[in-house]
Amino acid sequence: MLTAHQHPDFKGEAMIYPLDIATPAVGRDPAAGTEGSGGNVNTVLGPVPSQELGITAVHEALLSVVPGAQFAPDISIDRAEIFEVLAAKLRDFREHGGRTIVDSTGMFHGRDVKLYEALSRATGVHIVASTGMGPEEMLGGYFLTPQTNPPTPWPAERFAELFSKEITAGMVVPRVERRGPAGLVTTTADRSGMTPTEESLFRGAARAALNTGAPLSIRYGADALHDLGIVLEEGLRAGRVLVGDLDRADADGAALEAAKRGAFVGVDHVGLNDHPNYVNDAQRASLVMELVNAGQSHRIILSSNAIGVAKGLPEYHLPFSHVLSTFVPFLKQQGLSDEDAHRILVDNPRELLTHS
Repeated sequence: MLTAHQHPDFKGEAMIYPLDIATPAVGRDPAAGTEGSGGNVNTVLGPVPSQELGITAVHEALLSVVPGAQFAPDISIDRAEIFEVLAAKLRDFREHGGRTIVDSTGMFHGRDVKLYEALSRATGVHIVASTGMGPEEMLGGYFLTPQTNPPTPWPAERFAELFSKEITAGMVVPRVERRGPAGLVTTTADRSGMTPTEESLFRGAARAALNTGAPLSIRYGADALHDLGIVLEEGLRAGRVLVGDLDRADADGAALEAAKRGAFVGVDHVGLNDHPNYVNDAQRASLVMELVNAGQSHRIILSSNAIGVAKGLPEYHLPFSHVLSTFVPFLKQQGLSDEDAHRILVDNPRELLTHS
């Protein structure tokens, strides 16, 4: 087997894989026509017509590295090995019908755009990468203004400029260059409640989404509806926002209310069944069916928060295909129709990710 360093795709040379008829083209020319597509989605290989996305997992992590872990003496960052592990997991996702995966980790958590480009070419899976950051404890002192005492956070507009440029000019490869455009802005608040820095971060993320037409994904702090309200105050339409983490045990009905306000709701820890802070899959299925029965199937986003490769944090050995192979069949046993399954897996992610 070729290593990543030997792999032709690591040099930008396309490999040919047998594709079935339904497989979308990966890495098409950004200038290609998009008539009838309804808009484009930014992938690491450039914009593609949104109709080519197919079944999409919106909240996953390809490579997740705790900031600083790359310098730890007991942690190995072998990109060849990482490539092979991720390629196998993406091929498994594709074999189960998956066509697009979103790495929603944002900046500074291991995002490797060149690696993702090679993986997309090698596996036939569209990869959408993200900009953004949070919570505050993960930001580092650079994002506080040190000239004040006590330090104050960056203003929202500085965050907006940072994230917007990653969408319009390309994502930063540190100290080297910019590569493909980010397709999503993502940000997170502290579980104990949104801090002033995080409010600035959320407002900046919302402005970046508003300025560029990119979607926004938020991981709420203590109150999902409060945090949704913060980004909507910036003028962003609710339909451009994904409120994630709504399968937390303390969500308290926020999923239905967020859906009624027009936001997408993330039931996005599918497969996590033994964590005290989250409901289990049986409860997730009940939540999904509650939303469907309330006429909100067009607001549901399913994902598993799987981590392909983890460095500096525990491994999470859940396939990216778990939603497709296990959870959706279970939902169908609970009465989910094929039409609603298609809407949740294909139509809703496409609507969210298409740049407005």
